[in-house]
Amino acid sequence: MRAINLLPRDDARGGRQAQWIVLIPVAAAVLLTALTSAAFLSASGKVKSKQAELATLKDELASIPTPDASKVQSQNALATDKQTRVTALGTALSRRVAWDRIFRELSLVLPEDVWLATLSAKAPVSSSVASAPAPPAAGAPVAATQFTLDGYTYSHAAVARLLSRLSVLPDLVNVQLQQSTLTKVGTAQVVHFVIAADIRTPGAGS
Repeated sequence: MRAINLLPRDDARGGRQAQWIVLIPVAAAVLLTALTSAAFLSASGKVKSKQAELATLKDELASIPTPDASKVQSQNALATDKQTRVTALGTALSRRVAWDRIFRELSLVLPEDVWLATLSAKAPVSSSVASAPAPPAAGAPVAATQFTLDGYTYSHAAVARLLSRLSVLPDLVNVQLQQSTLTKVGTAQVVHFVIAADIRTPGAGS
């Protein structure tokens, strides 16, 4: 016999649509659960890997020997001593007198009609390292002369010109004429002079 569908056509299509409405959420839930499980497993594997790496690093750190305290103190003492020596050297260099510069400046300002018989120069000594001499008398100058020129020229005007030139040298202070007298050298009438000055303390302001 031939089968006859007694249901209306609209009811058959509606049944199929109802089945799809039920299956789609179920499939989505299954897919979401699978994705969540995969993400969890991946994260769990990364955590275990990081934990293993951390444990390895801790073992390596524990295997490093602890430095000896006495050696550390010795190294610190050496570093301190080195810094002290560097500071002392820097202080000594800052107080060094640049004699080459002083003599070069003197040669530039010395007039052609002036010649020197003697030149006396000594570096200023710091009060912290100099041996203490007897106390000076009241009113006596404290600083000793450190630069002395003894020479000759042909006139007192030439001596005055030399004084004015020496007074502009930055390394000389308290330039003073100690003596200026007429005398004879052979048959020539000349002026014998003595000029004294102090060396500016290295590092001192102008």
